[in-house]
Amino acid sequence: MVSENEFKRICWACRRGMLELDLVMVPYVEGRFRDLDADNQQRFISLLECEDTDLFSWFLGRNLPEDPDLAIIVDDINTFTKTPRS
Repeated sequence: MVSENEFKRICWACRRGMLELDLVMVPYVEGRFRDLDADNQQRFISLLECEDTDLFSWFLGRNLPEDPDLAIIVDDINTFTKTPRS
């Protein structure tokens, strides 16, 4: 599990400057990240290193990451995004 300072850094890194990505990544990190196991938290941290154009394409479902670990976390993010929240 990550420390509070690391969580804040991750939150900051989710603010990509592209509204479409911010609307996906910020709610995910705020609403789901802390509930992930250590492997999926690391997958998410690795995802933050990816290019915005790739993230945009993956979140729109146009294609999937070649890396199977990234594909797992992208699928979880897309599922989270489509799940209604109150």
